[in-house]
Amino acid sequence: MRASRLLSILMLLQTRGRMSAEALAAEVEVSVRTIYRDIDQLSAAGVPVYAERGCLGGFALLDGWRTRLTGLTAPEAQALFLSGLPGPASELGLGEAMQAAQLKLLAALPADWQTEARRVSARFHLDPAGWFSAAQPTDHLPAIAEAVWTERRIKVRYESWKTVVSRELEPLGLVLKAGVWYLVAQHDGKLRTYRLSSIQALSVTSTPFHRPANFDLARFWADSTQRFETGLYRDTAWLRVSPQGLKLLAGLSPALAAAVAGAAPEAEADGWTRLSIPIESIDHAAHELLKLRAEAEVLAPPALRARLAETAQRLAALYQEAPRARRTAAVRG
Repeated sequence: MRASRLLSILMLLQTRGRMSAEALAAEVEVSVRTIYRDIDQLSAAGVPVYAERGCLGGFALLDGWRTRLTGLTAPEAQALFLSGLPGPASELGLGEAMQAAQLKLLAALPADWQTEARRVSARFHLDPAGWFSAAQPTDHLPAIAEAVWTERRIKVRYESWKTVVSRELEPLGLVLKAGVWYLVAQHDGKLRTYRLSSIQALSVTSTPFHRPANFDLARFWADSTQRFETGLYRDTAWLRVSPQGLKLLAGLSPALAAAVAGAAPEAEADGWTRLSIPIESIDHAAHELLKLRAEAEVLAPPALRARLAETAQRLAALYQEAPRARRTAAVRG
């Protein structure tokens, strides 16, 4: 465990340069005191690591010194083979490059590890797309990826929820979520997210842009999706739900699953449960709650209860009549 941690500290200093004890401790998940002991161990082993004091100080390696201890462990090699997604790589125009890289990695591994690496790709397959969802168009993906790499501005014609707009963007990163590609770009100094399948036209300009030094794609995506999901559910509904209805309700969305798991439900004598759930809108909630069939009753808000009652009455009237084809045949006869 200590040897692995010492190697991790060494690799961090070699790849990132000067780092504080606090930053190293956060990376390897130990205390600052442990970092100081590990630095002493590295120094005693002959690694030319030195400390600089001050607010911008930290630990660093002697300029020009590099370790050759960069070999992969067997689990690390397996993880690299598992992380190669052939579908997304091909969409980005990197399918052949990924295959070539895997072949080179395989050839560089010891013979006994080659078998283990092949076993991973033969036994595990990652499919990021959701069930019953058609593949989204990715015609513009290679060009956008190239613009992201080269930091070139792009001009797009984009179909938003309201209208079609033309914009010049600074592409900062691409995200694949549930089989759908999204572009994170800067427009007029503001960060925005664009669905690639909604881009109708694209041209890459020769104009470069300066990527924000403090931009973190993973952090931005996590924060923006959380804000989106939080802002999506603006209202609350109260339900009476049967035990079977609770299972169906939890399967509608992660937000409703969290409501079922985290609520303090009021149990009734017949086994049904009263609880509150977040809803996006009356229309959306009515559409979703119809999936619970007769296993749930809406208590509030009145508008949602009325919408479901109206839908139920229309369905009842529709099915109380004879099928349309049968009625037509009877009239003709």
